[in-house]
Amino acid sequence: MIGISMTLVFNSILLGVGLAMDAFSVSLANGLNEPEMKGGRMLLVAGTFGAFQFAMPMIGWICVHAAVQKFQAFQKYIPWIALLLLLYIGGKTLLEGIRDAREKSEDKETEKKKVAFGELMVQGVATAIDALSVGFTIAEYNGSAAFCSSIIIGIVTLAICLAGLALGKKFGTRLAGKASILGGVILIGIGLEIWISGVFF
Repeated sequence: MIGISMTLVFNSILLGVGLAMDAFSVSLANGLNEPEMKGGRMLLVAGTFGAFQFAMPMIGWICVHAAVQKFQAFQKYIPWIALLLLLYIGGKTLLEGIRDAREKSEDKETEKKKVAFGELMVQGVATAIDALSVGFTIAEYNGSAAFCSSIIIGIVTLAICLAGLALGKKFGTRLAGKASILGGVILIGIGLEIWISGVFF
């Protein structure tokens, strides 16, 4: 089992950045639609995204970890599963970023309205659902390491979403496509790093 280390912290930060790009894009839109949003509400909105991004990898780890404990032979497939999942998630994020970058030239006027609590919950789940699969990528971590990794991912998401809200209030959503492209590249890179480390070292 893998414990807490600087590599875990570094990889968790990168995972947090990669996974947070969808939430960052939504935060840009929320900031654009609510330019008068106060600091407390910004913290609530960003904290919601961060909480979901923390919870999903942890739930995934709990589900996968039970199976790994019972079927030790499964462990050798973890780097391959991590690679495939992160290639899928990263590729999807990358393609969405490219699509958003192409569509931004339309400059459609959007109706500005305050996001309701129910809508915020839906946004939180929608932007964090991919993080459930990260449970496979951290399956070799022990409980404290998995919790630490999930906390880091949540904190990184919180910080990125606060920045997204602030930027959305000031500049709009023009950065959304570029952010998703960056997030996709990061996730693909992490998948390759996990695979190389697990298979060759």
